[in-house]
Amino acid sequence: MSYMIVVGVTVVIYAILTVSLNIIVGYVGQPNLAQGAFLGIGAYFAAVFSTRYHMSFWLTIPLAFATAGVAGLVLGAISLRLREDFLAITTIGLNFVIVAVFQYVPFFGGAVGIYAIPLPSIAGHQFSNNAFLTVGLLMLAFVMAVSKYLEHTWFGASLMAIRDDETAASSVGVPVASYKVIAFTLSAAFAGMAGSLYAPFLSAVTPTSFGFIESVIVLAMLIFGGLGTIRGAVLGAVILGALPEAFRFISNYRLLMFGAILLLMLRFQPEGLVGEGSVLVKLTRRATEELRRRRHKGTTDSPAAGV
Repeated sequence: MSYMIVVGVTVVIYAILTVSLNIIVGYVGQPNLAQGAFLGIGAYFAAVFSTRYHMSFWLTIPLAFATAGVAGLVLGAISLRLREDFLAITTIGLNFVIVAVFQYVPFFGGAVGIYAIPLPSIAGHQFSNNAFLTVGLLMLAFVMAVSKYLEHTWFGASLMAIRDDETAASSVGVPVASYKVIAFTLSAAFAGMAGSLYAPFLSAVTPTSFGFIESVIVLAMLIFGGLGTIRGAVLGAVILGALPEAFRFISNYRLLMFGAILLLMLRFQPEGLVGEGSVLVKLTRRATEELRRRRHKGTTDSPAAGV
């Protein structure tokens, strides 16, 4: 049972990352292969604040959120001059730069990283895995609530207009540049928040934990579940996050498995499992509509209806 809770915490962290990545990739349509780096920024600063400055875990959460958000702000500003493939390459480069900083700057522990990160506590009691899971679920609920709120605001509608046609969005008064920067900042900040949970949960952070591969895995989860939808982001994280644990005998081929899934989804089901326009969503809506139609027909055909 304890092992399953550990897996659950890991899946929740991935879910936070995919939902936050969906803000910039799904809503705005901007490629981003640096989400693992933003997770690392949040995790490293949380580790530094807690081990060197003895800050409470509860204080490291907003600090990790803010530091990763600043990094996202920088990436957002860079993105204004780049598009599509060039932006994707830039985010890949940013991932390598940030990992190199972690690896070679003594402030971040160098290649060894930072160890012995203290466990958080509440009311004098140290966190158990159950507590980590609870806090992670609360963080996930917060990120999902913000994302859902965005979908029903002018800002969110503008982000999706930028995704569909940036030129048209600009022509109707959408401030494309500033909205892109805000979206990048939000996406990165939420990833940093996940990092503040990741660091004490594992009690150590190392540069290799936040490389390009992690960013690809998070993107694969989002595409697998369904771009542009919260349900798709969460489902993709749950399935692909738990899959290696369910099939441990092929754990050495995890990256090959993720790559194959990504290629197959992009080729045969680019909308993802439950994205808008996916086969599963279409069948569900069709079945729901048919059930509603039959119920309506049954009501109108009943003897009481003719009285």
